Amino acid sequence: MFLPFALLMMAGEQDPLGVWQHWAALRETPGPRCLAIAQPLRRDGTTDRRGGFALVAARQGPTRAPAIHFHLTRPRGEGAPLTLVIGDRRFALAGNRESAHAADAQTDRAIVGAMRGAAAMTLTTLDTNGRTLSETYPLSGAATAIDAAQLGCARR
Repeated sequence: MFLPFALLMMAGEQDPLGVWQHWAALRETPGPRCLAIAQPLRRDGTTDRRGGFALVAARQGPTRAPAIHFHLTRPRGEGAPLTLVIGDRRFALAGNRESAHAADAQTDRAIVGAMRGAAAMTLTTLDTNGRTLSETYPLSGAATAIDAAQLGCARR
């Protein structure tokens, strides 16, 4: 499968922690920083290889609350809203032209909780030409990858 291995190579030094369906977990070094990562799918079900990805960064410390981050496949239009839909839940995200993220730790926790019980999540906005930009991420394997990322950095 192309998805996890391409993502494992995107940043600097990394130790793969595992691959589960559409999601991979890895530990970046130096750091360490651990994360679960996936690429969006195209409408035909193949991996979208234009550079977009979703990641859930493991956080250590008292809260251990993971943080969600998206890198968009195309630049977002100025002021265009960013909406994440997971099952029947909708989340307004913050971001810039290239990326999106939860506005606060409470929203991060709610998103990750929703990810654990859904089949897919879709991020929607408008690109710089005013066209709809919609990126769908399957969530099979996400919960296991998120847990592996949390454990991968907890052991250090």
